[in-house]
Amino acid sequence: MSGQTIATAPAATPARPVTARGATALKVSIGLQTAALFFQAGTAGALLVSPTGALLHDIGSRVMYGATMLYLPAAVLAWRPGGGTPRPILYATGFLVLASVQVVLGIAHLPAFHVPLGVTLCALSVLDLARVLTGGTRPAR
Repeated sequence: MSGQTIATAPAATPARPVTARGATALKVSIGLQTAALFFQAGTAGALLVSPTGALLHDIGSRVMYGATMLYLPAAVLAWRPGGGTPRPILYATGFLVLASVQVVLGIAHLPAFHVPLGVTLCALSVLDLARVLTGGTRPAR
């Protein structure tokens, strides 16, 4: 039976892990976002009792939105070079949409919606930070 070739199915290539640079960018960006959200929670309380609280909350909102915008390119960076899962891009996009709604609600002075969304954002950011720090960006095998 020499001369015959046996066709075999191509071997599945395993997903490559996230590069160190991409993982670091992801950890730093989600950590900054989480810290900014906690700062916002603190300044929200100060907002009620001090005129300086309003200024701090305003500055913190800009930092929080900037950190949320930074999370999206960091998620793309973690995905592209290392071939990791694109799921963090979905999370980062969701955070950016929710943060945009949060800003609109804050500007419109609608605390009945602004406060619960802020608590939700804070909780989701902590969960996402825990996922990133525990290695949840690696593909499941």
